[in-house]
Amino acid sequence: MKLLSLCLGLTLFCGSALAIEVYPFENEAQEALYQDVTKELRCLVCQNQNLADSDAGLATDLKDKVAAFVMEGKSKDEITQYMIDRYGEFVSYEPPLNASTLFLWLSPLVLLLIGGGILVFKIRRTQHD
Repeated sequence: MKLLSLCLGLTLFCGSALAIEVYPFENEAQEALYQDVTKELRCLVCQNQNLADSDAGLATDLKDKVAAFVMEGKSKDEITQYMIDRYGEFVSYEPPLNASTLFLWLSPLVLLLIGGGILVFKIRRTQHD
């Protein structure tokens, strides 16, 4: 039983130790930029996970690419634009407002207006009855 507990503990420790990413950033600003960019980019193979939280192989490759760009001195906008140019707007958690994303941005407002209209209609109808 102790051996099993020891093996389980080592497995958990090694698994969490392998998940830590270590990149040789020159300063804390580069590390902060890396963290910021990887939190705003979507993992392309995972459901609703950003790059920072994903352990998928493609996400690891993209994190390596982001780290390389950060160490080259590229800005957040340059890195994000590179990823959008390569993988499409799907890779960004903050898609820009344009014709293809107009429905995405306006649909919550439209649903709110429809729901408010139905609510007002129901309230007025019950007051007249």
